[in-house]
Order: sequence, then structure tokens, then C-alpha cells
Amino acid sequence: MPHRNKAVTKDVQDKLTPLMVLQDFIEGNSRFIRDEVHTIDHKALITQTTDGQHPKAIVLSCIDSRVPVELIFDQTIGDVFVARVAGNFENVDILGSMEYSCKVAGSKLIFVLGHESCGAIKAACDHVELGNITSMLDNIQPAVKKSETQVKGKHNSSNTEFVNHTIENNVRLTIDRIREKSPILKEMEDNGEIKIVGGVYHISSGKVAML
Repeated sequence: MPHRNKAVTKDVQDKLTPLMVLQDFIEGNSRFIRDEVHTIDHKALITQTTDGQHPKAIVLSCIDSRVPVELIFDQTIGDVFVARVAGNFENVDILGSMEYSCKVAGSKLIFVLGHESCGAIKAACDHVELGNITSMLDNIQPAVKKSETQVKGKHNSSNTEFVNHTIENNVRLTIDRIREKSPILKEMEDNGEIKIVGGVYHISSGKVAML
């Protein structure tokens, strides 16, 4: 198995392109599926990152415990920023975090990661109302509404096709809104400084399917 004992430095980060980082993620996920992930010298990486960090990417993920972001992409200490919220949608705080990651800290990739069997997506499909969960799920309703125009049958969580379409639509619409709501990130993407991509993690296989 490959071994990691060196953290990402500023020099290494500067030499990376957005496409290189994306390819690194894809290859890391392949290693994860094959159960051939890096062995990690955590003590060495902790020491090397104590005074600073130079992550390659920021991932927007769901809070789901079955989606351990660093593990499924075979990343480790100092490699990635991770923003997590149930349903993996953007808001002003996450957008600000992304702008910090890319514009200030030098990350080259924004990856919006949905996942199979997402409880937040299912709840949005069922129009669940409960405390603060209600307003949280409002962020996913645009994806639900789009799926209603694409999928026949019941428009609730009992329809797996409907749920799966909503998971994918939520990722795509989140990417659209990132570009729309953050002129900083859109300009960086237009200039080729970063890439904004999305995918869906399949908890049944460990595979990340790109969208």
C-alpha cells in the first residue's frame, strides 16, 4: 500500500492544477473501493501542519456518518477543507468558507458531494416539518420541484427514482447557486484557477459517481 508521511506544502499546492486535484480525488476513491488506501504517519503530518495548512480542495458534504469525506477520497491531515450540512446545500456561511478556502488559502477544487439514501433529501421529498429542520429543508425544495417535472409516480421518499433524481438535482443546483452567489468563485473558475464539480457517493459500494 502507498504511504503518506508528508503534508501538502505551499510549494506543492502552487504546482497543482484543478484537474490534477480532481484526478487525485478520483484515484483516491478507486483506492478506497479496492481497500488499498494509503497508510498514514499521522504524527508526522500533525507536526508538519501545526504552523499552517495548504489544502488542495474544499468538499461540501452531508453530515451523514456513512460519508467520511477524507476516507472515501483517500485524503488525510492537511489535504482538504470539509464543510458539512444535512443535504449538502450552500448558504452564506459555507460560501464564505469556500471563498476563504480558494481565494485566501489557495485550494484548487470545490467538490459538492451528495450521497445515496440521503435522509435530508428524503425528508425534503416528504415535506417534513419539525423545528429548525423545516427551514433547513427549504434549501432542498428547488431540487424536489425539479424532480417532480422529471419523474413519474409518487413524489415522495417511497419512490427511489424520485429520491435519486432529487439527490442529483440538489448537487447540480447547489453548484449553480455557488456560481451565482459568489462572484469571487465564479471569476476564479472562469480564469481556470479552480474547478467546481459534483458527484454522488454510493454508500452501498463506496464509489463516487461524477455528475
